[in-house]
Amino acid sequence: RTAGCGVMAVPAGGFNAALIDVCGDWLRAHAVPLLASGMVGSRQGWVEAPYLACPAGPASAATALTLVRVDAGPAAAKRTLHVVPGLCWQDPNGVADVMRGEETQVWGAGVAAGGLCILPGTHSKWVWTDPAGRIAGFRTFMTGELYSLLCQHSILGRLMDPAAGEDLASFDAGVRRGLGGSAVATHAIFAARTAGLMGTVPPSGLRDHLSGILIGAEIGGALAESPPRPHDADSTLTLIGDEGLCRRYARALQLAGRASRPAQAQATLRGQWIVANAAGLVSSPFLSQNE
Repeated sequence: RTAGCGVMAVPAGGFNAALIDVCGDWLRAHAVPLLASGMVGSRQGWVEAPYLACPAGPASAATALTLVRVDAGPAAAKRTLHVVPGLCWQDPNGVADVMRGEETQVWGAGVAAGGLCILPGTHSKWVWTDPAGRIAGFRTFMTGELYSLLCQHSILGRLMDPAAGEDLASFDAGVRRGLGGSAVATHAIFAARTAGLMGTVPPSGLRDHLSGILIGAEIGGALAESPPRPHDADSTLTLIGDEGLCRRYARALQLAGRASRPAQAQATLRGQWIVANAAGLVSSPFLSQNE
């Protein structure tokens, strides 16, 4: 089941009620374990779960679950919700990066040991795993949030046609501009303005052009900064997340000369099940919705 209320839409003290709204009937009918991951464990969530240092895998997460009491109503006994911890990593310069929820997706996505994956989104994550399949490190890029801010609140959005459909040619041109200008990203981004002024990209293509520039700059910068992979490591990148956005990243990666593949289906659910197995909350293999 899904609900439209993200973590910021739940009022203070309202997380128990939000859970009951979504699946209270299940909790009253079935004595099953409860496990959650993502922003529910953030400072703005139900309870603040810790950050585990990398490298980290499901086994280490299973030993650091944060417990919350759940009141499912008078017809059901009180239950315990197990919240998966987030991850923290420091780059060689000592700069910290964090994630909540993406770690669970990576563990359930079938990423190869020693592999590299991307989770496109508001805050895009590039994650690499060690030979044991644990998350070894990661970097966050504010590509999606920056795109939204530039379209809505900057001069770049003034020339855009908000009702235009997808323009992949303009997107590709933007990707090439971003790949070539990742080291001077703020200059490359301004090309979305000049392309509109000079008429090289029509108003209907400017949104896609800016999207391409930002994604291209992300890919160019991330590939330049990614740690060296073992010679026998699988060089194909795994894409995890929204299908439409992953298609854009696959297209941009192809222009950058890199192959990609979609993640295993139901990555979040699989990852949660793997953590639950490691914690002894369940003892059976994951079953997909079709099984």
